[in-house]
Amino acid sequence: MIRVEDGSIVVKDLTKIFQGGFAAVDHVSFEIKDGELFGLLGPNGAGKSTTMRMLTTLLRPTEGDAFIGGHSIKDEPDKVRLLIGLVSDKLIVYDRLTARENLRFFGHLYGLGGEKLEERIDELLDEVDLSRFADRAVGTFSTGMKQRLNLVRALLHNPKVLFLDEPTLGLDPQTVRFIKDLIVQLHQSDITMVLTTHEMALAEELSERLAIIDHGKILAIGEPKRLEEENGVKNLEDLFLKLTGRQLRDTLGKEKSAPRVIRG
Repeated sequence: MIRVEDGSIVVKDLTKIFQGGFAAVDHVSFEIKDGELFGLLGPNGAGKSTTMRMLTTLLRPTEGDAFIGGHSIKDEPDKVRLLIGLVSDKLIVYDRLTARENLRFFGHLYGLGGEKLEERIDELLDEVDLSRFADRAVGTFSTGMKQRLNLVRALLHNPKVLFLDEPTLGLDPQTVRFIKDLIVQLHQSDITMVLTTHEMALAEELSERLAIIDHGKILAIGEPKRLEEENGVKNLEDLFLKLTGRQLRDTLGKEKSAPRVIRG
């Protein structure tokens, strides 16, 4: 019998087709070993965010499947969610609550409580140097402080797999270095990590293996240095541009409506 590792990820023909027949992810297959730090890179609109959303059960695949710790993202999403944590560039914290109140709230969502949860909160806040701000409203925090809290939120339930989606976007150099060091520390504890980033130096420094995706398909997968050698380039940025091209990938977001004015 094949032993299924808690943090292993197996992706089989994963596909997402949106309205109009657009295939954002087109029969993608790859494997991530238990305890591996894996990079997933691609230009805007390449399919990496859609892939991440499917793997984290936020989006249901059209075809194919993926298995995390042996559990299907399609058929067993609740079991998958207990195994994973997500750190996004979109901060999943509440400004009106204190740091401690935020962590209690998310801890309760994972079925945690009592002294064990309080000890875990204290431990993690200390880990990211936020203990002295534990009872301050998060709305008063800087972006870097919020992202450190965001990372703690994702680690509360001791996940086997941590998804890091642009974890250093828009942060100052000191916070970027702090988060990079923390990622390395977590990697040494054998947690499986999947990293997406537009910062090529960050991906090259941290990833044991990586995949480059574009137009919904995997273009290359392997160790960064080996891929660079095989393609005759000096660094990951040159490899990325060689495989995906230099054409600009301009995208438009949804138009935001003007704030509603309440008149007294």
